[in-house]
Amino acid sequence: MKVNKRGIAAAGAIAIVSTLTLAGCSTGTSGDDSSAGSDDGGKLVVWVDAERVDALQNAADAYEDKTGVKVELVGKSVDDMKDDFIQQVPTGKGPDVVMGAHDWLGELSTNGVVAPIELGDSSEDYLPVALQAATYDGTVYMLPYAVENIAVLRNADLVPAAATSFDDMLSKGSFVVEQGTEGNPYHLYPFQTAFGAPVFGTDDSGSYDPTDLQLGSEGGFAFADWLGVQGAAGVLNTDVDGEIAKQQFLDGTAAFWLTGPWNVGAATDAGINVAIDPIPSPTGETASPFAGVKGFFVSSESKNKVAANDFLVNYLGTEDVQLELFEAGNILPALTAAADTAAADPIIAGFQAVGAEAVPMPAIPAMGAVWEFWGVAEAAIINGADPATTWQKLVDDVTAAIK
Repeated sequence: MKVNKRGIAAAGAIAIVSTLTLAGCSTGTSGDDSSAGSDDGGKLVVWVDAERVDALQNAADAYEDKTGVKVELVGKSVDDMKDDFIQQVPTGKGPDVVMGAHDWLGELSTNGVVAPIELGDSSEDYLPVALQAATYDGTVYMLPYAVENIAVLRNADLVPAAATSFDDMLSKGSFVVEQGTEGNPYHLYPFQTAFGAPVFGTDDSGSYDPTDLQLGSEGGFAFADWLGVQGAAGVLNTDVDGEIAKQQFLDGTAAFWLTGPWNVGAATDAGINVAIDPIPSPTGETASPFAGVKGFFVSSESKNKVAANDFLVNYLGTEDVQLELFEAGNILPALTAAADTAAADPIIAGFQAVGAEAVPMPAIPAMGAVWEFWGVAEAAIINGADPATTWQKLVDDVTAAIK
């Protein structure tokens, strides 16, 4: 593994790390009962998705060779990682670093289990949406490594050219998007933003403001009306879940499928000539999907925060490592240079282009109240409920839940 010039030139940070090592600063062990405060001779314990241990091993070895600080990678189930981290950190146990999703941030911050990260000049090297997602209340808490968003998959053999608008798409061929009986606002969000109706406004730092609920804006009600029209026309259908949407695209019934990179393999394996297109707008304004960003957090109870920060920024924040993680998960890297390299693949390039218009999924705790009511309201409108009264009830329910 090669380490870029920032890693090689980080003499100051390395000197501090070496000092910490000589002083016996250390962290936990690999087990669930590990302690971030135990004296083990200089070690970073890093919890990672079990499928990505191999992709990080070279970086861990390189860091130990350079600084003398051992990096122990512990493969964990993503289903348990966040809850285990939140439970163990306050007791002085758990890892120094944990891999996770940016929308954990609200919960991690509220529980006081994560420490800020100093990106320094390297902050300019990340995709803007990745850096925004890594920031909470104006402070960076995550080293981002991957960005994921939805886009339109087009069967290029059925429709040779991308659609220029939502109506143009429907004129070219059938469109499918998963919904289900309780709706799926994640997949419909690009259309909502095209009506000028984000979930929340943002403050001066660019962070989402839980006191500025935008669902009840004029654009929100216009979007609700549009949902009703699409439901009545059969364009949106709550009988269509993820598997049905996939099958309709795979068998050629649908020429356009709004979905994420996780479904591209199924389409290409089926022999479909897949093109990745921007999400066609129903209004002429940009249709911005949510972006989900993955990264690494430092424990607030780590006794080796300097080493943890150094390892993340100067090793995991390199093009080589981010490309290794890309190869392990096939998700667009968060580092711009690595993303541009990965985008030699036209599929990845397509998602990157759509992702340039994406916005981070809100990580604030208030978002939980939105998810509770959002999809059900949209599904009801699609199925014929009055758009205005149903949307107003959504706004009222979310507002009450947040308060």
